[in-house]
Amino acid sequence: MAVSSNAATEVRPNVTIEDKSKKQALERTLQQIDKTFGKGSIMRMDEQAYLSVPGTSTGSISLDLALGGRGIPRGRIVEIFGPESSGKTT
Repeated sequence: MAVSSNAATEVRPNVTIEDKSKKQALERTLQQIDKTFGKGSIMRMDEQAYLSVPGTSTGSISLDLALGGRGIPRGRIVEIFGPESSGKTT
């Protein structure tokens, strides 16, 4: 059986009242989060491909490269762990 080309298709308007209220609620929520936690606390995945973070050199070029090229990142929490007497504090 052939499908007729005159098949009825449902056409939805681009924005409904419910969509507008959801969009407004989302915008209010995003503004509140920006106000509370600061600008840039929420980022879209496609907004910025690479975030450049300044770092402090460890003194070892190979370790700096292993940590991303800049050493220990500034403003970030870094955990250094290992067995006893392995040189973590030096």
